[in-house]
Amino acid sequence: MEVFAEYLASIDNLEYRGRVEEVLRWVLKHFPNLTPKIAWNQPMFTNHNTFIIGFSVAKQHMAVAPERVGIYQFSNDIVQAGYDHTKELIRIRWDSPVDFSLLEKIIAFNISDKAKCTTFWRK
Repeated sequence: MEVFAEYLASIDNLEYRGRVEEVLRWVLKHFPNLTPKIAWNQPMFTNHNTFIIGFSVAKQHMAVAPERVGIYQFSNDIVQAGYDHTKELIRIRWDSPVDFSLLEKIIAFNISDKAKCTTFWRK
């Protein structure tokens, strides 16, 4: 979590900070082989130097960015969880619970799908 300390400290709203910290800790616990890092001013996780998932904070929601393929693969599940999404990110409203089982599926999919990927982003 040390790599995220400065980022977390920059979140003024303590409730939002707590939610983001909870999610980041969960990812670290459930996917210990992923590398945590800050890039583009946001926390993210990589695997063999390829992007797996990123997070960011907005006024109304926490954004989860698994790349377009991850959104497409799980778009029905995302909607069923009650989340809004675009082509590139999922919006989890601050007043909504985090669906950790969905998050787990998305991360596991990206790890598997990008196992042989040699670039940071999918081509």
